[in-house]
Amino acid sequence: MVMGELEQQTELLVIGNGPGGYAAAFRAADLGLDVTMVDPFPRPGGVCLFTGCIPSKTLLFLAELIHDAARSGDMGVSFGIPRIDLDAVRRWKAKVIRSMSSGLLSLSKQRSVQVLKGRAIFEDSKTVRLEDSEVRRIRFKHAVVAVGSEPIPYPGVPFKAGGRIMSSTGALALADIPKSLLIIGGGYVGLELGTVYSALGSKVTVVELADILLPGVDRDLVEPLKRRLDTIFEGIRLKTKVVGLKEDDEGVDVVLEGDVEKTDHRFDRVLVAIGRKPSTEGLGLEETQVKTDNKGFIIIDDQQRTADPLIFAVGDAVGGMMLAHKASREGKVAAEVIAGQPSAFDVRAIPAIIYTDPQIAWCGLTEEQAREKNIEIKILRFPWKFSGRAHTMGAAEGLTKILVNRDTGRIAGVGIVGRETEGLISEGSFAIEMGALAEDMALSIHPHPTLSETEGEAAELYLGSSTHIMSKKSV
Repeated sequence: MVMGELEQQTELLVIGNGPGGYAAAFRAADLGLDVTMVDPFPRPGGVCLFTGCIPSKTLLFLAELIHDAARSGDMGVSFGIPRIDLDAVRRWKAKVIRSMSSGLLSLSKQRSVQVLKGRAIFEDSKTVRLEDSEVRRIRFKHAVVAVGSEPIPYPGVPFKAGGRIMSSTGALALADIPKSLLIIGGGYVGLELGTVYSALGSKVTVVELADILLPGVDRDLVEPLKRRLDTIFEGIRLKTKVVGLKEDDEGVDVVLEGDVEKTDHRFDRVLVAIGRKPSTEGLGLEETQVKTDNKGFIIIDDQQRTADPLIFAVGDAVGGMMLAHKASREGKVAAEVIAGQPSAFDVRAIPAIIYTDPQIAWCGLTEEQAREKNIEIKILRFPWKFSGRAHTMGAAEGLTKILVNRDTGRIAGVGIVGRETEGLISEGSFAIEMGALAEDMALSIHPHPTLSETEGEAAELYLGSSTHIMSKKSV
C-alpha cells in the first residue's frame, strides 16, 4: 500500500477528537451510525487532554498541595521547603494524559469508531481530503466539525517551538521554572498558569489592559482571589498594556505602557494569554455552504446545524463559552439530530470554573448580565466566615451567592469563591435547569459540616430563616 491512496466512505465523519468530537462520535455510534473520527492527534482527547484542561489541572493540583503544605503550619503541622523534581512532575503529567487517552481509544474500539490520524480539508459538502494520513479521501453523508481553538499570539510575535514567548501549550510543557515570568492577560488561563508557576518558585507578574482581573466575573467573587494573588504574585499591573516584546536566547525584553512606574523590563519568559481563536482557517469551509462570522467562528442553530445541511459544528469552533463540557453536550446534540432524534442545545446554566486558589465557579445569570437585561433580582450572600467546615479547612475567606428572580422566586444564578467550588457549583446548575425556587434549595437538607451548607444557608436568607446570619424574610 502506498501512503495516501486509500479512499473511504462513512455515514458520519467527525473532524476533531476533543471533548466535542469524541462525544459526538460516541453518541452517534451508540445510535447505530457508522462513524469515522479524524484528528492530527493519533489518540482521542484533543487539545483539552493533551495540551489544555487535563495537564493544567494536573499541575494546579500540585500547586494546591504546595499551598496547603505552607498554610498547614498555622494549624500545627509543618513541612519542609518543597523540593521540585521537574522531570518527575513531567512524568506524572504524562502518565495522567496517557491513561486517559488510552481509555478513550479503548472506548472508540468498543464502539467501532474508526480513529484516523490526519488533517481533514473539505473538497465539497460531501468529501474531505486528508493530509498526513494513510487515507487520501473520505466521502461522508454527514460531518461534525469539532476542530476546537488555539491561543492568540501577541500581535506581530508568532509563537515558536521552544521560544521564551509562550502560549498556554508552551507553558504546560514545563521546560523549566523561570526565575521571572510575565503573563500578558488577566483572564482565567493566565491566572491559573500563574498560580502553577508561582507555586513552583517563579516570580510572576501579570499585566492586564482592563482595570480589573477576570472581566465578566462578578467583582465580589474576584475580590478574595485578588487578595490571595497579591500575596503570591510579584505584581499585578492593571490598566497596563505591552507595547514591545523582544526575545533573545537568555530572556525577553518587555516595554509596558500605562499604570506603571517603569516602562522597560526584562523577564526570563513571557506567557501570552490574551484569548483563543477558532481553528477553522485552512479547513476548506469555503468549498461548502458553511458560514462563519468575522472572527472565524462557525454559525450554527440550536441543533448545531451549519448553513450546509450536511455539516454540523460544535465546541470552540462555534464560539460562546469555550468549555469542554459545553462542547460535549453540543456534540451529543449534533449526533442525535443526525440520527433523526428530536434534540437541541437548550441549556439554562453552563457552569464555569477557574481553578485558582481560591477557586471561582458560577452558572446561570451574573449580576452584570442581570443589569444588562433589566432583570430584577435579589442577591443572597453567605460569607464562609459563618461556615464551620470552611473554618476547619482554613478557608473562611470564601463566599456563596445566589441570584433570585424577584418576580418568580426562581434561582437565576449561583456564584461561589473558595475551596472546592468545582464540585459545589453542580447543585446550582441543577437548580437552575430544574427551575427550582430559592425555597426548594433552602428546604433541602444539606449535610453538616460541609461547604455545601453555604448554598442551603444562602437560599435560607430568601426565607429569612438562615441559622448563622440574622436576616429578614423577603417580601
